[in-house]
Amino acid sequence: MPQWTIDSPGRLTFGEVTALNVRVVAGRLAVLASDGPPTLEVTEVDGSPLVVTHDEDDGRLTVAYKDLTWDGILGWLRPGPRRTTLTLTVPRTCPVQAGVVSASAVVAGMEGITGVKGVSGEIVLDGVSGEVQAETVSGSVESRGLAGDLSFSSVSGDLTVAAGRPRRLRANTVSGRVTADLELEPTAHVTVHSMSGAIVVRLPHDVDTDVSAHSTSGRIESAFPELYVASVPGARSLSGRLGGGMASLSATTVSGAVTLLSGQPAGRREEEKA
Repeated sequence: MPQWTIDSPGRLTFGEVTALNVRVVAGRLAVLASDGPPTLEVTEVDGSPLVVTHDEDDGRLTVAYKDLTWDGILGWLRPGPRRTTLTLTVPRTCPVQAGVVSASAVVAGMEGITGVKGVSGEIVLDGVSGEVQAETVSGSVESRGLAGDLSFSSVSGDLTVAAGRPRRLRANTVSGRVTADLELEPTAHVTVHSMSGAIVVRLPHDVDTDVSAHSTSGRIESAFPELYVASVPGARSLSGRLGGGMASLSATTVSGAVTLLSGQPAGRREEEKA
């Protein structure tokens, strides 16, 4: 199995890559979908070298530090400089595992199974579809043009979804804020849970979905008069059907506010871009 030790800037080109696992500490990481040959371009390495392995039998590509495992990313505590800036290009259907400690990361154009983990770094998912799982401690996750499934969990990190058309969106935070601008297909399901973080969702005013929102002590507001708001000691709720229903939106908090906003009709934003 070919292996390289990367301790200075450089570029590698690989044969077939069927799966990517990349793990870095600090710096910047970009994973981009490409129709060309899979490549790794490193423009900065400070501290321990990166180890690159490519299994030519099954096509698996790994770029990581020897002592940084996928399961150990969220609990990384080792001192010392580990800064790198790198860009990887792989086929758009290639499964990806991208882990960062404090580095920022961009994953763009992937259409397969994508997993991202981070401690405090910012993660951007740009035009990523398929099945996506994102897990952070305090780092934020921003998704642009989501299509497919997204599962997000965090302690205090925020989730922002811009122009999303998810099949499934599941978000769980303790104190992180969830902000989502969504268009919902008839079979879409959105579930958001937070302890104290605010939840803000914007939907087209002609959306077809069932809505259920609950909070123990947080404020609940809605721009849709069709929905029923109830408030009793220890419980506040928002429920009802918009349009013909079929899709579903559920939001629950303990002390966080829930806000449901009304936006442009479904498909209008795409027409304006054209």
